[in-house]
Amino acid sequence: MRRRVVRAVATVLLTGLAVAYLVWKVDLGETVDVLGAASPWWFALAVAIMNLTLIPMAMRWRWLMASQGMRERLPWLVRAYLVAYAAGQILPTSIGGDAVRILETSRRHPARLGAVSAIVLLERALGGAATVLLGAVGFLLALGRYDVGAYLWLEGAFVLGTLLLAFLFFSRTARPLLRTTTPLLARLRLERPVRSLYEGVHAFRDHGRLLGSVFALTVAVQTVRVLAIWATARAVGIELSPRLFYVMGPLFFLVLLVPFTLNGFAVREAFFVSFLGSVGVEAEAAFAAGFLFFLVATSLAVLGGAVLLWEGFRGRPAAHA
Repeated sequence: MRRRVVRAVATVLLTGLAVAYLVWKVDLGETVDVLGAASPWWFALAVAIMNLTLIPMAMRWRWLMASQGMRERLPWLVRAYLVAYAAGQILPTSIGGDAVRILETSRRHPARLGAVSAIVLLERALGGAATVLLGAVGFLLALGRYDVGAYLWLEGAFVLGTLLLAFLFFSRTARPLLRTTTPLLARLRLERPVRSLYEGVHAFRDHGRLLGSVFALTVAVQTVRVLAIWATARAVGIELSPRLFYVMGPLFFLVLLVPFTLNGFAVREAFFVSFLGSVGVEAEAAFAAGFLFFLVATSLAVLGGAVLLWEGFRGRPAAHA
């Protein structure tokens, strides 16, 4: 109960700080004018990119599940992603959507909750690692062209976190260290679920080729998805090279992985204003780009909501045999 209260207070505080920053930087009237003049064609391109990349994302999820003996059809996995996006509108960022995917998939594969959770976590971790790699490439491309050095610290923190998670979950030498946490986890009544999750992820240690394929596909997906951010910026008249967005995009995706606020509210727009402002973009245009990207992501949630509404009339999909 106490942890929930602390989390709620922290969420409200961070949201308030982000909103205050936006109020300080952005003129609402000018922003409305910028949005009114936005190009619908660039916006439509961004929406198309985000929607079409769901297919390869569902493919990588399918590969990981098949390796553990759980067979699923690609359309159902795409459907699960859409529903997760809908849930993400009222839950903290992508983490809430992952919880929904775990719940729905475990219903179709009873007694496999640990394995299902591990697969979703592994998929998310590989996505984070691919984003970190893409961000590193982006910084190399930006050297000597853009003054974004302040964001190196954030990138470095995510790199260290990714390496630490990889060591904890896949290295056998980490097991003695992890055993020292057993008494604490037992007191918190978390030992069994954490152990199940660890064993589920660690089981992929011997699936190097599969993990390499999933990682490569994830890098490709993230590379294309960065162009959706570039397209939303072009929609509001920000004519910067895609090169810059391969610095900004990975950092933005990584920030959204952390459940700062509900659905990334205000944090998303504040990041756009801060990052694009560092390269000379007016705050109003940067805020408009961030708001349009919110609408792009919302298009996925709208489809997910339509799926749930349809299933409400027709009934939920049958459990997997």
